[in-house]
Parts: sequence; structure tokens; C-alpha cells
Amino acid sequence: MTGQLLNDEEIVTELDISHLVIEDDTPVDNFQSEKQQRLLVEPLYSSWSSDASFIAATNVGVFYGIKQDPIVPDAFLSLNVTMPADWSQKQNRSYFVWEFGKVPEVCIEIVSNRKGNELDSKKDDYARIGIAYYVVFDPLQQLQREDEMNGKLLKVWVLTAGQYVEMPEPFWLQTIGLGLTVWEGAFEEQESTWLRWCNLNGQVIPTGAERADGAEAKADRLAERLRSLGIDPNKV
Repeated sequence: MTGQLLNDEEIVTELDISHLVIEDDTPVDNFQSEKQQRLLVEPLYSSWSSDASFIAATNVGVFYGIKQDPIVPDAFLSLNVTMPADWSQKQNRSYFVWEFGKVPEVCIEIVSNRKGNELDSKKDDYARIGIAYYVVFDPLQQLQREDEMNGKLLKVWVLTAGQYVEMPEPFWLQTIGLGLTVWEGAFEEQESTWLRWCNLNGQVIPTGAERADGAEAKADRLAERLRSLGIDPNKV
């Protein structure tokens, strides 16, 4: 008999995830990747004006099936979800799709060597589980042989009818209201080529430090203008 009701003692109220490994203590592979990952998360929390709640994280497992190994993107962004408060509970310490009710919108892979299969099996996995935007950033040009990246440091795909279609530049992710751009500059005193979130006009979403520096520079300009008019800014 199909559809037979379970008795009260047999009703499952919570999935058993005791067998799942959610932390394996694998370290970040290099300084460049570690800084890049933080640059993709911190500005969203410090400077992005989003109408939706969200979680942005790095190197956190995304579990999409109780019997499947997780995917572990270098960075991801998921909208309309809230970070669980009680991290002492195992089900709150990783991104379990059945707990949040959805997969993340964006998953980003930062290439540090040629062993990650970012353009092959990993890309297929992200498409299969329904990640709307898949991003590969190759700052060290590890995938430039045989024109795998067509000479580009950044490629973005959008899921269309279950298949990834490569997006043209500029990379505007319409459904989340953010763009992605390659940016040359200094982050934490390190000059390099970085992947940054940006607005529709291509302006990068600033870090908290960049916002503070910008506010200080604006205040200095205003003070100088007042002095040129014979006004002491300290008395205004």
C-alpha cells in the first residue's frame, strides 16, 4: 500500500547527518587565494545595500544530498537566507540545502593550479545541482594553456535550461543585483589583480577600510574648502 502513514514514533522530524564530515581541517592553499576569498565576502557585509538577507562565505561545504559529498566553492553567495544563530548544532555549521531550502545563487572558484577541474567536472557538478551563476577566476593564469580560458582571467556562466551558457562582458548578474569585475590595485597593502564585486556602473563594492578612507578624504576636502573661504572647520 503506497502512501501509508507512519505512526507517531516513526515520523522523521530531522535528518540524521551524524555520518557527514563537515570539517576536515584542510588549510587554504596559498596567501593569494586566502586574501581573494576575503575580498569577495567582507565588502558585501560592510558596504553592499541589499534588500534581501544573505550569506556570503568561503570554503564552506554546500551539502545538496544526504548521501552525496558536498561541493566546497572558494566563495559563494546565497540570497534570502539567514545565518543560523546556534553554531553548536552540526546542522547549523555548513550549508545544508535542505535546511536553507535552496542552493546558493553564485559559486566562485579561484584557480591556483591545474588540478581543480574548474572547467570540467566541477562545472558540471554546479550545473547539475542548479547553481544559477558559476564563476572561474584564474589570477595566476594556470588555465591559459590550449586557450582553455581564451586568454581571459575571468569567465562567468549562467544556468539556462539546465545548461551553462557563457556570459559576455561586462558581467552583470541580473537576478542578484551585482556584477563582477577584474580590478588592479592594493588590498591589505598587497598590489595584485583581484576579482571584485561591482555595481551596474562597474564601480567596485568597497571594503570597510575603503569606505572609511573615502569618508576621511571627503572630510579633508570639505575642511580645505572651508579654510579657503576663511572659515575654521573646527568651529563649524
